[in-house]
Amino acid sequence: MQSVKLQFDQKDDYRIKEAFKTLRSNIEFSGSDIRVIAITSCTPNEGKSSVAMEVAKSFAEAGSRTILIDADMRKSVLVGRYKTGAVRKGLSQTLIGRTTLEDAICETNLDNLYMIFAGPVAPNPSELLGDALFGEILEKLKKVFDYIIVDTPPLGSVIDAAVVAKRCNGTIIVVENNAVSYRFVQKVKEQLDKTESRILGVVLNKVNLNSKGYYGHYGRYYGKYYGQYYGNYGAENKEGGEEAKPESKDETRTETKTDSRSEIKADKKIPQNAVQPDKTISRINAIDELDELDELDEIDELDLDILDEEA
Repeated sequence: MQSVKLQFDQKDDYRIKEAFKTLRSNIEFSGSDIRVIAITSCTPNEGKSSVAMEVAKSFAEAGSRTILIDADMRKSVLVGRYKTGAVRKGLSQTLIGRTTLEDAICETNLDNLYMIFAGPVAPNPSELLGDALFGEILEKLKKVFDYIIVDTPPLGSVIDAAVVAKRCNGTIIVVENNAVSYRFVQKVKEQLDKTESRILGVVLNKVNLNSKGYYGHYGRYYGKYYGQYYGNYGAENKEGGEEAKPESKDETRTETKTDSRSEIKADKKIPQNAVQPDKTISRINAIDELDELDELDEIDELDLDILDEEA
């Protein structure tokens, strides 16, 4: 077994992490029999390889033993994108019998995540992926791993993805926002339907969350209410070196109760002839012609006498 170290260029935004967690949960809810998943797109550069990597990483972070297979033997980008260095053995060498499956598997620096890279470019990738040996490889991996993610070439360009999807439990289509027409996506779907592959769903990729459209409003909404909270979560106070904790509602209520008690104690010390600063003022303002509170009792008695006479 080989060992590689994956390097990611930048830290994922919290919205991206939540999106892939949602995608992972949707796959899990699709059924316990969905374990081998093919990921394809309509055209190149739609981000299918990045989605495949993030989905595999999300399953691994959740504790599932996951392996990512790079089946794009025509134009693989995973080795160069994640700077893994030289990989000696890959999928193409395994399918032609030059190496064993155990030697082609790579253990990564992420827990529970393993990979099989594409290997050298093969002249006949469609025939190799359609061979019975590839199906045997998937069956062997299913005995060891919980989830198998297969990154395939764009189905709108070559037929390799349809060949792979026939041996998988489900397929995910990655579509770039405002880059592919509706009819083109329908043709890709029809091609997958011919292989009787189950389409799990579509991932809309490269969405501008800062735009004025629907998805832009969605991103700004959650960025406003969740981004500010999680952005300060775990932050350290520069002066004291302690964690900056947001003021809780319970603390606010406690302070309010303490203040009210102190006001009650202070009211007891106020002379009886003095004007009270709370309810007394409201009663005096309601009756402008009265200067003393004792006259209120006389008015009540007078009103009762008038009512008795009318009765």
